[in-house]
Amino acid sequence: MQTILGANGSVGKELAKELKNYTNKIQLVNRNPQKVNDSDILLKADLLDSTSLDNAVKGSDVVYVTIAFEYKTSVWKENWPKFMKNLIHSCKNHNAKIVFVDNMYMYDPKYLSNMTEETPINPNSEKSKIRAEVAGMLLDAIKKKEIKALIARSADFYGPNVENSALTLMVYKKLLKNKNPQWLGKLDVLHSFTYIKDIGKSVALLGNTPEAYNQVWHLPTTEVKLTTREWIELYMKEMNMKKKIQTIPIWAMGTLGIFIPILKELKDVSYQVDSDYFFDSSKFNKKFNFLPITSAEGIREIIQAS
Repeated sequence: MQTILGANGSVGKELAKELKNYTNKIQLVNRNPQKVNDSDILLKADLLDSTSLDNAVKGSDVVYVTIAFEYKTSVWKENWPKFMKNLIHSCKNHNAKIVFVDNMYMYDPKYLSNMTEETPINPNSEKSKIRAEVAGMLLDAIKKKEIKALIARSADFYGPNVENSALTLMVYKKLLKNKNPQWLGKLDVLHSFTYIKDIGKSVALLGNTPEAYNQVWHLPTTEVKLTTREWIELYMKEMNMKKKIQTIPIWAMGTLGIFIPILKELKDVSYQVDSDYFFDSSKFNKKFNFLPITSAEGIREIIQAS
């Protein structure tokens, strides 16, 4: 059995679709899990409760972590280390492998212009410190040979049914309402985005490739370098629209955060939109002969799916 923890999110749903190519026994775990495939096994669980988590892990060959705790530093600080500690303990006891779908927050900001699996870890914000801590817990357990696991990192992601991405909220939904698209930070710096369907395909592939374990992988992301402005212009081109792009400068995020709480949370990682951000997935692409979807193709699929 292969189990997805946090199965109701966009990554979990795409992963469930792809896992049916590898197994006919998929367990979806959430507070209120919903079927993706007809044969899915549903398990209601509070994943912060050690007993519930252990019950979810029991009988699993592979456990995929696609959880998205509320985007608040205080919540992350309380939940992530606790969850990872319990997960490692349960997977060790039940001999289950872990596939942890991670982000790139922990990387040294000086190296964001060309991120690889070897980029130095040097978190400089509260959220990035938490992500570095939980990834470190998993890597330490691997080093001690307590478990078999892998870390699958993604850049910011986008795609059909991805409701909470910046591209969806600030660009696509604004354009759908015939409003000007918006962006936080600089427009003319490079920024990578990973397509949600490529995430589902690649995570399922990694989880079912024995030699992929005990290492870090960057998930397939287009190698074409585009600025944020060029991404937004692609949306407008595909939608046959022409609008003025509005920007919210980083210095204003703190003040506006008083009225819009999410901006206060985003200010913690605002360095990611203030300089070039390129996510190199050549290790995965070469190993699996994988060609990530292009930016234009991805945006076209989003529009067609709406």
